[in-house]
Amino acid sequence: MESLSTKSQLDMARNVHDMGSINKMREAIASGDETVLQEAAQQFEAIFVQMMLKSMRKAQDALADEDSPFNSQQVKFYRDMHDQQLATDLTSGGGLGLADVIVKQLGQTENSYTPASVIRSDGDLSSLNRNREYKVAQAQDIALSSNSIKTQSAQKDAMFESPEQFVESLMPIAEKVAEKYGMDPKAIVSQAAVETGWGKFVIHKSDGSSSHNLFGIKANKGWQGEQAVVDTLEFNNGLPQKQKAAFRSYSSVEEAMEDYGRFITSQPRYSHAVENASDAARYTNALQEAGYATDPEYASKIMAVYNSERLSALMP
Repeated sequence: MESLSTKSQLDMARNVHDMGSINKMREAIASGDETVLQEAAQQFEAIFVQMMLKSMRKAQDALADEDSPFNSQQVKFYRDMHDQQLATDLTSGGGLGLADVIVKQLGQTENSYTPASVIRSDGDLSSLNRNREYKVAQAQDIALSSNSIKTQSAQKDAMFESPEQFVESLMPIAEKVAEKYGMDPKAIVSQAAVETGWGKFVIHKSDGSSSHNLFGIKANKGWQGEQAVVDTLEFNNGLPQKQKAAFRSYSSVEEAMEDYGRFITSQPRYSHAVENASDAARYTNALQEAGYATDPEYASKIMAVYNSERLSALMP
């Protein structure tokens, strides 16, 4: 008898214009009757169908004759009431199947459905994104820490006291490397200035010694030398993201410059840049197009330094 009473209450709830029936459904929920979940799911599906009908009616109204007696506000009022009840009746007989999916998902009665609490706890999708980013960062930390016994935590610190010292120290070495690999020494120094902020942000290892990495070259699988893991700013779809990455570590500036020249000329993807090495603008654009850096303004930043009065004044 109690089951029949509950069923009667839920049948009444399908009348959307009877506020008493809504209270009956609330009472069924309070009583702990699990069958009310099916009714709630059908009510949700009815709302969805009602929204579709409403959109269809709006499209019809746009083409309707304004002078027609069937286009009056009174007719529309009763038409909308009919659509609300129609949506409820349509979903009570199976409908679109959305109600069944909701019941299986929220009821957790089948192992083939993931509990809603696992998929989203509070309807906040941003929390899922943050959780995914945390998991990626956590996996990245584990991978980097186990990559090599030579890997060390690092930070960025100044290696040169001033831009004058930066250019004075690097230009003679850049000229030798440029002559060997057919590059523009001024473009090399300009790129190093962009990568390190004129030598103020050079990667230093945990013991305080400099990595001498002036060009942000990362330690790939083929790199057998020392590494330094540091936070870096990468761009994904034009948006900056903070990540951890392992970078190459050198014993001197000369070694870093030599490795840069060898790295650029030995990588097939930079072949177009090497072909245009004598033209700084084309060279830097080719580097960016080849994916040397994820910063969309990378080439323009290098050329801004290259053409700056500051660099020209510091040139010997």
